[in-house]
Amino acid sequence: MGRTVRILLALLLMGSAYGSARAAEPFVYPTKGQSPEQTDKDKFDCYTWAKQQTGFDPMQAPQAAPPNPPSSPQHEGQVVGGAARGAALGAIGGAIAGDAGKGAAIGAAAGGGLGAMRKRSDYRNEQAQYQQQVQQQQAQYQQRRSEHDRAYGACMEGRGYVLK
Repeated sequence: MGRTVRILLALLLMGSAYGSARAAEPFVYPTKGQSPEQTDKDKFDCYTWAKQQTGFDPMQAPQAAPPNPPSSPQHEGQVVGGAARGAALGAIGGAIAGDAGKGAAIGAAAGGGLGAMRKRSDYRNEQAQYQQQVQQQQAQYQQRRSEHDRAYGACMEGRGYVLK
C-alpha cells in the first residue's frame, strides 16, 4: 500500500472517529424561559468556561495523524544483503562438499528469501506501531472532548438548561 493511501486511510479513520464526536453536540432546552439570544450568550459563555477549565477547544481541528506513517517495504538492501550473506555461506559449504557454485546459488536463494521475510516483518511492525499511535491519539482526543463536554454541560445546567 502506498504512503499516500495509508495517510488518506488514517485521515479517514480519524475523521470518522472525530466526526462522530462532533456530531454528538447536545440539544439545549431552556427550562427558565430564556430567550434565544440569552441561550446563545449562555452557550458561548459556557463554551469559553469549559475551554478554560479543560484546556481543550473542540472547535480546533484535531491533529490529522501521527507523523511518519510507515513507508512501503522498499528495503531492497535487506534482500540483497541476505542474498550476499547466503551466497558467501553457501559457497563455503559448497566448497567443502565439492561444488562452491551450487552452494553459493542455494545460499543466495535462501539468504534472499530470509531477507525478504525480514523486510515484510519490519514493514508489518512499522504498520502496527503507526496504527497504535493513531488509536492512542484518537483515545486522547475522545477523553479530552468528553472532559470538555462534561464541563460545558455542568455550566449550562447551572444556568437553567437541560442538555440531551
